[in-house]
Amino acid sequence: MPTDKSDLRRALRAQRQSLPAEARKLAARALAANLAGLRLFLACRRVACYLPNDGEIDTGPVIEHIRRLHKILYLPVLSRLSHDRLWFAEAKPKTKLTPNRFGIPEPAVPARQLVRAQELDLILMPLVGFDDRGNRLGMGGGFYDRSLEFLRHRHRWRKPQVLGIAYDFQRVNGLAPDPWDIPLQGVITDKAVYL
Repeated sequence: MPTDKSDLRRALRAQRQSLPAEARKLAARALAANLAGLRLFLACRRVACYLPNDGEIDTGPVIEHIRRLHKILYLPVLSRLSHDRLWFAEAKPKTKLTPNRFGIPEPAVPARQLVRAQELDLILMPLVGFDDRGNRLGMGGGFYDRSLEFLRHRHRWRKPQVLGIAYDFQRVNGLAPDPWDIPLQGVITDKAVYL
């Protein structure tokens, strides 16, 4: 694997985009099963997830499980003012979705219905790569890091809990974190739970 972040990002994205449809489906179901047995997940009520893009692992089975357990599902929404942070909107089964500027569907709700990350119990985050120390390689936009920046100033991390979800092959050795990176508390994959 390459060591430069942009090369590593490119290689991992290509790998996940090349997965056959059946392998994607099996991995998504296995990931949802791994998450379902996690005490941290079961104890949470307000859970943010995301809709997959760019070959990310399918979150459909996870979202179904969130709803089946009567948890409140939230999806990220790009800030309409600063365009560099995320807000979160409750996403019911019939919530209308519209593509944001990156083409990713997000809830089409009035601004007054958006909540900050601080109001959530658990955020399930996308990633391109991760290591054993909770370092996350994202797409490079920094949206989640800026939205969760307040967590760097807390001595005790109560909420939201922050977990990455990914294919197991996205696990790499020793990512060098940038000063603004928010570490994950763990990663759930199709093969394992890393806490």
